[in-house]
Amino acid sequence: MAFQNPSNEEIKKVLAESKTIAVVGLSDKPHRTSYQVSEAMQAAGYKIIPVNPTISEALGEKAVSRLSDIDEPVDIINVFRKSEHLPEVAEEAKEIDAKAFWAQLGVFHNQAYETLKDSSKLVIMDVCIKVAHSIYR
Repeated sequence: MAFQNPSNEEIKKVLAESKTIAVVGLSDKPHRTSYQVSEAMQAAGYKIIPVNPTISEALGEKAVSRLSDIDEPVDIINVFRKSEHLPEVAEEAKEIDAKAFWAQLGVFHNQAYETLKDSSKLVIMDVCIKVAHSIYR
């Protein structure tokens, strides 16, 4: 079955009900898109957890190396990695109790959907969370 993003209502609901976003691939460099989008989501009231083994912190939050290193509830897993890395991130995301697996604009891989389709996670790909939030808030 071909992947299709959830309805606008489902996306609106997950954004409204969420508080914490784990950002896979978050950079600590302010000029990077991952930083700017995450900074905007943080300013909108979401807690950001940086997931990147190459940094120690971003946006004033301590970074973790992997999703499995997070020791608090996560609502959305937001992915800023190249599409070819999405299946690996989806495998790790299966083990995390989160409402949604969200791949940023330009990031899509059907295998990630196949990995997660039987989980309870909403799978959203090739959509910018910051843009969606500005539309649905």
